[in-house]
Amino acid sequence: MPGFRVPASGAVEAVVRAAAAAEIMPRYRQLSADDISEKNGPHDLVTVADRGAEAYLTRELTALLPGSAVVGEETVHADPAAYDALEGDAPVWIVDPVDGTRVFVSGRPDFCTLVSLARYGEVLASWTYAPATDRMAVAVRGRGATLDGAALRPGPPEPGRQLRVSMSHPDYTSPGQKRALLGLERSGATTRGSGSAGLDYLAVATGGLDAVAYSWEYAWDHAAGLLLVTEAGGAHLTLSGEPYRITGGNALPFTAARTEATARHVRRILLGG
Repeated sequence: MPGFRVPASGAVEAVVRAAAAAEIMPRYRQLSADDISEKNGPHDLVTVADRGAEAYLTRELTALLPGSAVVGEETVHADPAAYDALEGDAPVWIVDPVDGTRVFVSGRPDFCTLVSLARYGEVLASWTYAPATDRMAVAVRGRGATLDGAALRPGPPEPGRQLRVSMSHPDYTSPGQKRALLGLERSGATTRGSGSAGLDYLAVATGGLDAVAYSWEYAWDHAAGLLLVTEAGGAHLTLSGEPYRITGGNALPFTAARTEATARHVRRILLGG
């Protein structure tokens, strides 16, 4: 698809909002036990809302951009080979229908829908929508990031204040990754476990957090938020010093932070952990 055009942001926003209105919010705080299933264990849940929203987004987003592919969390769970589309020639919609499914199941509002558009491993645009609070963040490569239409530019953390970092829970990491992440706590950073990566990235882009540090690399969790952070003036780095790649093979854990200097500082802490 040489020379394809990214669909108008407003058209994608409308699809994301409509998917949430049709498939997610009617089930918010209304789930029965039969609506919830385990995928890889009790901490990895899927609901009828996840499946319904991903099907809705797949249908409508590919209609907006004929010839595009979809890499969605639930689609890849059913068919791992679908992830290979990230390496193909076609533009790819990367979809996490309910980012923070455990939060959604618990009835709390801190979950979101993540959509991004990529080609050749480069994320071109992203949409982060928190339906319970009706917040929409949009990033377009080279054109900045916004939240509900207002530009995002958090700048550096306040001098002298300990870093605020959201990170993977150490219980779900390898021994080496656990040491690296616990180094953040030993450094004096204020840390918390991540319930929704998408909303953590939004918090970095708005200045509510200084950084994130994650030990897993599924593109649907990170693609939208990483573009949001970088277009707001931030940066991301893996342990090798290279930026995170949505196609995988990253040196983990990696960080994304509100400035490049903050990202370098967090990486040094992780390396010393």
